[in-house]
Amino acid sequence: MAGVTAIRAAGGVVWRPTTNGGFQVCLVHRPRYGDWSLPKGKLEPGEHPLLAAAREVAEEADAQAVPELRLPTVQYRSEGRLKVVDYWSMRAVGTGGFEPDTEVDEVRWLAVDEAMKLVSYPHDAEVLAAFAALPRVTATMLLVRHGHAGNRLAWSGPDAGRPLDARGWSEAYALAPLIALIRPARLLSASPRRCVQTLDPAAASLDLPIEVSGDLDEPRAGQQPDECVLAAAARLTALAAAGEPAAVCSQGKVIPGALERLAGQCADYTTGKGGGWLLAFTGDRFIAADRL
Repeated sequence: MAGVTAIRAAGGVVWRPTTNGGFQVCLVHRPRYGDWSLPKGKLEPGEHPLLAAAREVAEEADAQAVPELRLPTVQYRSEGRLKVVDYWSMRAVGTGGFEPDTEVDEVRWLAVDEAMKLVSYPHDAEVLAAFAALPRVTATMLLVRHGHAGNRLAWSGPDAGRPLDARGWSEAYALAPLIALIRPARLLSASPRRCVQTLDPAAASLDLPIEVSGDLDEPRAGQQPDECVLAAAARLTALAAAGEPAAVCSQGKVIPGALERLAGQCADYTTGKGGGWLLAFTGDRFIAADRL
């Protein structure tokens, strides 16, 4: 029927290293359908797809996992409706979350080629093939723009002191669980108060300090914009090279240029207030940016 809303779901290709230097991926068996598939499930009302993917992986595969790279989105018909499933590659970092009343009765960890033979649906095999073609991720990062902070013209004090408004605080609290997903070791912020405040909820929940860095600031009077872009890109590269997962809050005149510098090409990296990107690196080499 025209106008029927698509079913939204999310999941992951969860992997773990093996003792011989390789890795295995996870498949789950659903007795209701008699199939082997990637762990996934429907979004709860208002739930971010990335949060849903991590939750479903925990519930179905008993794996706590860190998202790394976006994989192909799958679309198919389910019970007469379009179903859209977003997938991410996810590194298993622990166990837990499995629910006894889950629809899954068996979990298997297999080499990718074995998993591709076992899955019941061609689209799952295609997602696994896309995962197998990716470089190994060594560092993940969340790069976010500060939340809304009222009207610049209506603020009488120094712009660096302008605080988040009610909408901005709502955005900051919405970002906190996404930041927690990557298990950051560090939180870094540009100097303005609104940038630091955007990371405050995450800092409180993770018990991490916020490091203020001028390398992430917008240009000051008389400063060339390219200087700020290069400084921000260099800071992100250094974090990636150290293999440190981090959440970084910067500003709207810095983020697009820094991402273009990292990617080595022009693209639409415009970032709305309270929005951001999941970044993936191999060593100090930028791989991809996934818009949150």
